[in-house]
Amino acid sequence: VQLQASGGGAVQAGGSLRLSCEASGRTFSDYTMGWFRQAPGKERDFLAAVSSGDYTYYGDSVKGRFTISRENAKNTVYLQMNSLKPEDTAVYYCAAGRLIATSPLAFGFWGQGTLVTVSS
Repeated sequence: VQLQASGGGAVQAGGSLRLSCEASGRTFSDYTMGWFRQAPGKERDFLAAVSSGDYTYYGDSVKGRFTISRENAKNTVYLQMNSLKPEDTAVYYCAAGRLIATSPLAFGFWGQGTLVTVSS
């Protein structure tokens, strides 16, 4: 699976962004799709994922603010991010895997990352 993330940019605190990740190469609907982020000097953190059966789950840091969704007809997964905070500043990655999991190790395919910068 090849993944292409887009939609990052600069936004003020309290604002919103929607990230998109388009997949190609294999049957998109078979995969759990996830979003992670990595800030400089920190580990890659799990944010959200949606399974092939549309089960969604979230990391504690974004629960209630971020929403993941998928559109199988467009081979695309989205991450709607609301009420953004400066601590949300990071490179955001989409990923695909076969399991319902939160560990980056469970996702075998990764996009290139898109930068989100939130200013106070």
